[in-house]
Amino acid sequence: MKEDFFEEDLDSELDFVESEKEEKEMYEHHRFVVEKGKAMIRIDKYLVNCMADISRNRIQEAAEAKTILVNGKPVKSNYKVKPLDEISIQLAYPPNQYEIVPEDIPLDIVYEDDDLIVVNKQSGLVVHPGFGNFNGTLLNALAFHLKDDPKFDVDDPRLGLVHRIDKDTSGLLLIAKNEDAKTKLAKQFFDKTTHRRYVALVWGRLEKEEGTIVGNIGRDLRDRMLMTVFPEGSEYGKHAVTHYKVLERLPYVTLVECRLETGRTHQIRVHMKHIGHTLFNDERYGGNEVLRGTTFSKYKAFVNNCFQVCPRQALHAKELGFVHPKTGEFMKFDSEIPSDMMALIEKWRRYEKGLKEND
Repeated sequence: MKEDFFEEDLDSELDFVESEKEEKEMYEHHRFVVEKGKAMIRIDKYLVNCMADISRNRIQEAAEAKTILVNGKPVKSNYKVKPLDEISIQLAYPPNQYEIVPEDIPLDIVYEDDDLIVVNKQSGLVVHPGFGNFNGTLLNALAFHLKDDPKFDVDDPRLGLVHRIDKDTSGLLLIAKNEDAKTKLAKQFFDKTTHRRYVALVWGRLEKEEGTIVGNIGRDLRDRMLMTVFPEGSEYGKHAVTHYKVLERLPYVTLVECRLETGRTHQIRVHMKHIGHTLFNDERYGGNEVLRGTTFSKYKAFVNNCFQVCPRQALHAKELGFVHPKTGEFMKFDSEIPSDMMALIEKWRRYEKGLKEND
């Protein structure tokens, strides 16, 4: 289970190491728990797969500075991780190098009580501050929404986001308002007992009505801005499972339901691309090109118009279910497919109707 709730710029992570005798307060920046069944590999290799934009050399330097802990003890970069190892990266400066300023950003709050909030996030809203996005995020909006609640500190990593969805993915997100709720909800995600169902429009016609995609997901070894699939049992990436079912077949595209068994970065986007069905208009993974269909210029113009109607990957986190951390009640939420995705689906339906009328 990964709890690096803020993407950190660790370029100067060793600047504080001036003297081994100097006593300074340490802050946890990242924490990982090695999943069951993970092959024993060097910790520097493991962390390269887990952390964005951090080189193996930088990780090795952190190990030399004794700021990488496994089960509470410093380890060297050649330490081989074992299943259920708790890995912590600690540095001398607080995780939040910038204050999360409250901003009056509209939030679609589906449910709220003393322990948690369920938000239906709009596409285009970044979840948390990070490089290039220091304001205008979901956490800035939460800081404003809860500004009068003395118990909630948006800068406290023991509170807040329990999971994430990508900036251009819309849908349901869960936020914990206290430490006990955060711990219990995070454990449900780690134990894979939550219910998460997405709806996506993908390129191509799937052969089967339903199926399961299994394959490790990790950072592409050639382009670390991309995630990719490695063979199951590989030393690279993390075990990932996505179940899919066809909802509607349209010309050259398919509307599918995806149910997550695990929750890896870009999981649905990467798994669907892996089986040859990239998400429609997923720019990062090539879905913003005409991947299926005719060569006629009229058809290309139609697809380009579709890209404009839904200018992001066609992916929506539609359902979210979990056990309430205090009451023990199973709670399930459903959100409507947003207007841009519905407009896109309707355009393809009209296109299909036009094809049938011209037969």
